[in-house]
Amino acid sequence: MTKTFSNLSDLASAFGKTIEKDDNAAVSDDSLVYSTSQGRIKQTTTKTVTASDGFAKVRRETKGRKGKGVVTITGLGLDEKALKDLAKKLKKTCGSGGSVVGETIEIQGDKRDEIKAVLEKNGFKVKFIGG
Repeated sequence: MTKTFSNLSDLASAFGKTIEKDDNAAVSDDSLVYSTSQGRIKQTTTKTVTASDGFAKVRRETKGRKGKGVVTITGLGLDEKALKDLAKKLKKTCGSGGSVVGETIEIQGDKRDEIKAVLEKNGFKVKFIGG
């Protein structure tokens, strides 16, 4: 008496059990990472850009950096590639290092005046935030 079962509910019914389906626990295709027919499945993520209010906010920060000064630029409303290009231009102009973290550009040192000139040249209105 060899019987094959096509799914778990068939197996449970053979033992006299019933399986209740929970719609909340349903497996969606979004959680799949591998399929035997397709192979590895890449997850599609959509990154949204926070809209700008028209001002680029330039701020000097030292918190969490062992006293080292960093200028952060937020509120630009640009996508990731445009942020990286602008950061590259700012780093080259200031002659210092920096990085893009999320939607914020961080430039090492206190070069607020040079950063303001570059941002205004690229069509941004600049506001200094903080002291």
